[in-house]
Amino acid sequence: MADKVINVQPLRTSDEINEMKLAIKRGNKGRPKRKTLAERDLMLFLMGINTGLRIGDLLTLKVKDVRGRDNFIIFEGKTQKKRSVNIKSIQKEIEDYTNNKEREEYLFPSQKGKKAMTTTQAYRMLENAGDYIGRDDIGTHTMRKTFGYHYYKATRDIAALQDILNHSAPSITKRYIGITQEEIDQSLEGFRLG
Repeated sequence: MADKVINVQPLRTSDEINEMKLAIKRGNKGRPKRKTLAERDLMLFLMGINTGLRIGDLLTLKVKDVRGRDNFIIFEGKTQKKRSVNIKSIQKEIEDYTNNKEREEYLFPSQKGKKAMTTTQAYRMLENAGDYIGRDDIGTHTMRKTFGYHYYKATRDIAALQDILNHSAPSITKRYIGITQEEIDQSLEGFRLG
């Protein structure tokens, strides 16, 4: 049997984001999740959709990297490029989440020992939340794509987004965040110079 190929999509509306947040808090197949796990998983999702970081980079973060800061520097794992990550918009959530955590603790710890959560665990958590809300297009890249989609919609600055996501060309960035020809045509309605 062949592996299932998923065409991961961004969450395009506030309602979809809120629905996903509720599904993440709820847990696997709708069974209530332990409070600490629900908080961890929700914080991972919030960090993902508000920073555009890859899942591997999110999972390497420690409490000291984000507590009491408006931004932090990371060398991205895939590209090894230096990036300043702005977290000012979610600082209150970060402070609440890290309140009773040690500085050297992983921001998103595994349930087993003192290690970081794995990418597989993160994928399963997101996939389970997606299943709960009836979506089969949710994966770890959903967070990064959601960030990119909404950043583009708010700013229309594909060049800046290309830099943020470390893509080599604007066409890659547009395809990655799911900007369709219809959306491009819609954005040009009423546009006229001269």
